[in-house]
Amino acid sequence: MSSDQTPSGEQPAAPEARDRREAVREKAQKVHAKQTRARRIRAGIIGVGIVAVVGVVAVCVTWAVISTTSTQALTPAAAKADGFAVTDVDGVVIAQEGVNDSTSTEAGTTPTATADPTPAPTDAPEIEIRVYVDYLSTGSAEFQLANAPQLSTWVDEGAVSLTYYPVAMLTAKSNGTKYSLRAAAASACVATHASDAFFAFNNALLNQQPDVDADGYSDTELADIAQASGVSNPKVVRACIENGDFLSWAKKATERAVEDIPETDGVQLTGTPLVLVNGSVYVGALDNPKEFAQFVLTIDSDAYYQTPSPTPTPTP
Repeated sequence: MSSDQTPSGEQPAAPEARDRREAVREKAQKVHAKQTRARRIRAGIIGVGIVAVVGVVAVCVTWAVISTTSTQALTPAAAKADGFAVTDVDGVVIAQEGVNDSTSTEAGTTPTATADPTPAPTDAPEIEIRVYVDYLSTGSAEFQLANAPQLSTWVDEGAVSLTYYPVAMLTAKSNGTKYSLRAAAASACVATHASDAFFAFNNALLNQQPDVDADGYSDTELADIAQASGVSNPKVVRACIENGDFLSWAKKATERAVEDIPETDGVQLTGTPLVLVNGSVYVGALDNPKEFAQFVLTIDSDAYYQTPSPTPTPTP
């Protein structure tokens, strides 16, 4: 057997052919490794993308939940048992259409002496007047327009404490816009961020009251009325109103009022206005300021008030 033959008689592979096969095999291995790395990189990119998308969605959902929860949890800092005490009557024109001339005057002027009974402050605790008001209630408007002059005077002289409790009894009476609820929430915005303008804003909403079963004012228009009422922080008040910060509070405050009126002997809120003087319900004419003044004077008058003798009007 020739030394050039293998035991089987085959010729040995030429070196060139063997080198080519090894080169092809090595190249195939490199291509396979490259493809494997590419698949891993693509898988990693997709995984990172999914994680990023999930993260963004989670952040958005969390922000939305936190935002909604914080709005729902907002309570007006100025509210005491869901009411807002009047501390300033400036900026309100006291003379109102339909009010008896004997009680009408402009803020800052001295009224003409009349024979009408007028509460006078004493050393005894001031009398407490509480008014539950719905800004779409015609009765609430009647009471405010008729009694704003003497209420302003009494507060200014320190004879009474006056607190308004905005409620939303007529939310369904504004073509689906929930005006009653939004107006109550808007009043809470003014009371919280510009308390000195609350009485003026409260008066403006009732003086410019929209019709029942109409759309009522938009949030932007409510903010405009607040600004016209002289709020000291118009941007903050506008944002509060237009963002509906106290809508949830207004709804819950109404529910609490319907369930129970604090510091009364079982009084229930069945309509507005509900006017309480030292816890006693006023049931007289809403548009008669003299009748209401007499009612105030008769509530524990010996303990709380002195009724000054009538002073005749000087004859020219």
